[in-house]
Amino acid sequence: MSAQHHCARVNGHCNRCDSPVPFAFTMAFQPIVDVSQREIIYYEALVRGPNGESAFSILDQVTDDLLYRFDQACRIKAIELASDLGMRERLSINFLPNAVYEPEACIQATLETANRVGWPTEQINFEITETERVNDRLHMRSIIESYREMGFTTSLDDFGNGYANLDLLTDLRPDTLKIDRDLVMGCDSSNRRQAILRSLVALAKTLGTQLIAEGVETREESRCLLALGIPMQQGYYFSYPNLEALADIDDAKYD
Repeated sequence: MSAQHHCARVNGHCNRCDSPVPFAFTMAFQPIVDVSQREIIYYEALVRGPNGESAFSILDQVTDDLLYRFDQACRIKAIELASDLGMRERLSINFLPNAVYEPEACIQATLETANRVGWPTEQINFEITETERVNDRLHMRSIIESYREMGFTTSLDDFGNGYANLDLLTDLRPDTLKIDRDLVMGCDSSNRRQAILRSLVALAKTLGTQLIAEGVETREESRCLLALGIPMQQGYYFSYPNLEALADIDDAKYD
């Protein structure tokens, strides 16, 4: 479904929007840790094929007409699996801004699912992806502000790379910025990367937002990020995404 479809719901339902997507998918979960507290604080739900096929193999099947239905189905699947797995940490769900035509209407399936499985809505974080496809920043700001009023938090993915750059912060006020892997990679041996990361730490403090470093792959990167003031981290160093399962983190990873 394209973002231009404003459905006319009858008794809370729209046949076009509520019909299932025509392919199977599931979720893998990757932990986001606070190294300073030595604990997992989030799990990010990442779309996968039913047998662990890549996210690309699934996303490649999502046409414009399926966009809304797929976005809604991902939210439902993530919450249901998190509940089934006994997750106690916060759940971070990716969403496509262009699939949200009106925040209050598009959140209904999420709220219904959370209520049905007993998942606290304040334990849900929405992660904004594919910012390069968003032409209407005022619309994205409306989504973020509406979600905040409903008790959700939001993150901006891939910050510092491509379209997810500083100028977005003139219009958007996400709770968390996820620093792109390109800035994290080899930061322990790159003075230039460290200088940029220090600037981001100062910026985040001024704006009242948190930072999460994505793509942490080595102990040296993790220690460097912690020393720079970025304890919230995610990446293969801690755990690969686990298909329909939650990872435990070896205590040695925090040392």
